[in-house]
Amino acid sequence: MPAVPRTTAPSTAHPAPGRVAEFLELLLEDAAAIEYEHPLVRARTAGADAAELAELERVKLLALEVREAFAARRRRESELSALFDTASDLAALRGVDSVLTAIVRRARQLLGTDVSYLTLNDPARGDTYMRVTDGSVSARFQALRLPMGAALGGLVAQTAAPYATASYFEDDRFRHTREINDGVHEEGLVAILGVPLIRGSQVVGVLFAADRAVRTFDRSEVSLLGSLAAHAAIALDNARLLEETRTALEELSATSRELRAHTASVERAAGAHDRFIDVVLRGGGVDDVAAAVREALGGSLTVLDEEGRGRPCEGEGAEDLPPDPAAALTLARSTGRTVRDGSWWTAAVTVDSELLNGLVLHREEELSEADQRILERAALVTALLLLIRRTASEAEDRVRGELLEELLTSPGRDPAGLREQARRLGADLDRPHAVVVARVEERGRARALAAAAHLAATRGGLAGTHDGAVVVCLPDLDAGPAAASVRRALVSAGAGPVTAGGGGPVREPAGIASAHAEAARCAATLTALGRAGSSAGADELGFFGLLLGEGRDVRGFVSATLAPVLEYDQRRRTGLVATLEAYFGAGGSPARAAETLGVHVNTVTQRLERVGRLLGEDWSSPSRALEVQLALRLRRLTDAVPGPGAPGRGGDG
Repeated sequence: MPAVPRTTAPSTAHPAPGRVAEFLELLLEDAAAIEYEHPLVRARTAGADAAELAELERVKLLALEVREAFAARRRRESELSALFDTASDLAALRGVDSVLTAIVRRARQLLGTDVSYLTLNDPARGDTYMRVTDGSVSARFQALRLPMGAALGGLVAQTAAPYATASYFEDDRFRHTREINDGVHEEGLVAILGVPLIRGSQVVGVLFAADRAVRTFDRSEVSLLGSLAAHAAIALDNARLLEETRTALEELSATSRELRAHTASVERAAGAHDRFIDVVLRGGGVDDVAAAVREALGGSLTVLDEEGRGRPCEGEGAEDLPPDPAAALTLARSTGRTVRDGSWWTAAVTVDSELLNGLVLHREEELSEADQRILERAALVTALLLLIRRTASEAEDRVRGELLEELLTSPGRDPAGLREQARRLGADLDRPHAVVVARVEERGRARALAAAAHLAATRGGLAGTHDGAVVVCLPDLDAGPAAASVRRALVSAGAGPVTAGGGGPVREPAGIASAHAEAARCAATLTALGRAGSSAGADELGFFGLLLGEGRDVRGFVSATLAPVLEYDQRRRTGLVATLEAYFGAGGSPARAAETLGVHVNTVTQRLERVGRLLGEDWSSPSRALEVQLALRLRRLTDAVPGPGAPGRGGDG
């Protein structure tokens, strides 16, 4: 409302004091402007003269002027309060969305408009878009995007200056577009005021106040909206700074976490390295390496053999293996790196291209690269320990074999020296020892020797090779149990079929050779009897064992019984001995013997007649037939058994 002009010459007439007081009461009540006419109306009705009425008119105008001043002051106080509230929001570091929403709402309230809204520039797309609205009812309007320079908002964003229009559609100062016009029309806006949001020298958006009717915005309203826009720009700048600060803090925090994790990883690796060195220096084993891995990485550790079969380490529970441990071990061996299968991590223990073992760590948490290196280093240390142990074992086995060879070939050379050598190897030659001779096929001999050496080392005995057979001396066992124990160990090691004969037990170094000869005869007897792949001692072979035992003249018995036939065959190159074997094998039937030999039955009959003339007509009687059959069987056995006086062979004929 425009200010009321003051009268320059006050009237000399004075209205009644009561009528003046009415205007003061109206001011106190903040009455509407029309209420100030009532005192004049009542004065006219009461017959006041012209001078009094003129004075009342002057008082009324003064009262209205005071009323307008009070209203302006209240508006200013409200505006200042809104600005203070906005500044308080910014000081409280509220979220940028809530601050912008509060600014838009206050703009609408202070300017008394139907709608207020705020747009922000999008540098990536080169336009400006609607960010916050208050009082809007059109979804289309709320989703508008304004090209730079288009419509009132685009012009404000482009020029960085405020613009106002009393009638938007009739204003030709800015470029209208169909899309924007349709959105403004759908919202029903007519009068629009827009002021720029400026950060530094750059316009970042526009704050609007709009009415759905024609309206002219005065300078104070433009100034007020500009102040709110300045606060909005500050809120956006604060948000940007806060976001940058938050991002920097997150990056710093991430870097700090990575640094701590790296430091912890380095410390774990250093600790594990120290533990591994300690294990190697004190001659530890695989279980010690496993304990160091568990301490560094947690989880449970299982050791695999070269076939992918596992065994828990000392202190672990049941085996905990991946679905296909052999495949994981093969892949780890080929790549030389840790292989993951779910929560299992497998590393191969290799020396050159030879696979010795594998390590499987079961842990739910993922292993970092550094932790995987710890597991791979554990596999390397395990390989080193196994190689050291294998080298030492091979050296010890070689010494054991050399000592055994000397006991078999030169037992009387230096008995005291032999005892001392045995003592250093953990063997006591004064204890009773059984000697076992194990015959194996060529392809299984290496496995057999390794298993025999391990058995001898764990039992305090000796092992080696002699005359193409594996020989084992075991203390405190009889010949039969010793042979069975050796056979089981060699078969379990994959040596293939094993025929084991036992001799002894004997005391003193000098007795080892004779026990070996007896064990060799037992092994040969088992083969001759068709029991290859089994084990026995001399006392377990019954009658044949007695015949083959120490001091029995088996060859003399064979010669005395079969000499004429043997000499005839040798002189005439005939087959009388073979005919006898076929005859007895056929149960005394010449016809079946002929079938076995592949000759005519008359030929068999003629040969048997010749045997009768050589051995005597009673050769087929029950008592003589038993002697002949036994001699034939012993002749075959003695052909397989080492004879007397043969170099490197023991036993009597």
